[in-house]
Amino acid sequence: MMDALFIFLFFATFLCILFSGFPVAFVLGGVGVLFAALGTVIAPLDIADVAELRMIGFVANRVFDTVSSYSLIPMSMFIFMGFMLDRSGIAERLLKSMRAALGPAPGGLAIAVVVIGVVLAASTGIIGASVVLLATIAVPTMFEAGYSRRVSLGTVGATGCLGILIPPSIMLVVMGDQLRIPVGDLFMGAILPGAALALAFVLFIVVTALLVPGTMPRYQRSGAALPVTVLLREFAGALLAPLALVLAVLGSIIAGIASPTEASGIGAAGATLLAAMNRKLGWQDFREVCYQSARTTAFLYMLIFGAACFSVVLRGYGGDDVVAEALQALPLGPHGVLAFVIFVVFLLGFFLDWMEIVLIVAPLVMPVLTGFGYDPVWLAILLALVLQTSFLTPPVGMALFYLRSAVPGATIGEIYRGVIPFVLLQLATLAIVAAFPSLVLWLPSLQN
Repeated sequence: MMDALFIFLFFATFLCILFSGFPVAFVLGGVGVLFAALGTVIAPLDIADVAELRMIGFVANRVFDTVSSYSLIPMSMFIFMGFMLDRSGIAERLLKSMRAALGPAPGGLAIAVVVIGVVLAASTGIIGASVVLLATIAVPTMFEAGYSRRVSLGTVGATGCLGILIPPSIMLVVMGDQLRIPVGDLFMGAILPGAALALAFVLFIVVTALLVPGTMPRYQRSGAALPVTVLLREFAGALLAPLALVLAVLGSIIAGIASPTEASGIGAAGATLLAAMNRKLGWQDFREVCYQSARTTAFLYMLIFGAACFSVVLRGYGGDDVVAEALQALPLGPHGVLAFVIFVVFLLGFFLDWMEIVLIVAPLVMPVLTGFGYDPVWLAILLALVLQTSFLTPPVGMALFYLRSAVPGATIGEIYRGVIPFVLLQLATLAIVAAFPSLVLWLPSLQN
């Protein structure tokens, strides 16, 4: 009873300080150190195993473990790759060629945005950069073509979030490190669910365009129509470079030629080469990319370090045992417990960012779920699909705020209404992946 009381106090303190507006990384680490110090006071009460909490020196060990973690090296390289590709001008060229090729089709321009979003997702994995870039180049074009504001904003916001699932995903790198799952298996396991989600977006756009054509007018070309061969050649030329980069990164991992760490280096070098070929690699551009990459990487490392402090202290108080016992005591059976965990993570996504959930919640619930016999790769991809919705669900959906800042005049109400159908599509895809684990496990099984 005393254990549960202190664990409740531990989480309550964390949530109170978090919602006060302090940076999450400092809240995680600060609460961990505070309760580690508190452990020296309550040691006579024999609450869990607080003897280890008397040694505040664990913080130094955690700093070393975080900085020297080999599995986190791909994170910094993929971040650099993403920012460099944003500077390369590939997305603008793709939109121009795909608008000409797909514009006359029902919802053709919106489909082009989804395809570009998939290319960006498979090339960058940085949600903020993808959403802002798509909003900058695609939303004005969609408005000009007569597309509904709600459809335009929803399509761009949801499509920009595909990078959180489609490899090389920064979230999958962090998840692999925290859950001790090979990142390569997570990358391969996420390919088919990511493709299924993008296909669901395309089907929704086509059906909506056919049923409510006024929301997505067909694009009327001015002047003489270009031959199909010319359009295909322009489209293939625009797609060739990013596709080659994606195949070099993911193909080398799937084929077993390179580890995720080595493939991330290939991706960073390839993105730099593409930017140079497109004459987008001035000295100022290079400095800005390095600065943005370093700042983003440092922020993520601080979060991981703070969460490591938090989790060590939580385990010192027996928090993982309390959570495990509570889940196992639920009269729901293995499938019911899994559904309950997914539902709780979905609700947490309304208020917490994916990083806090991956670093705090996932390590607590994963041992319980794997104890029921579920495959850890499949579980991780299910959690990733749920966490993708956290970017689109108010009040903390970061993609909503990225979109709001990148589209002058867009109201938060328009954005909310626009993304609701796509959140439902994500949940439907989650249900399909949950019902058919082979969608996740087939590609990893080929390597094993």
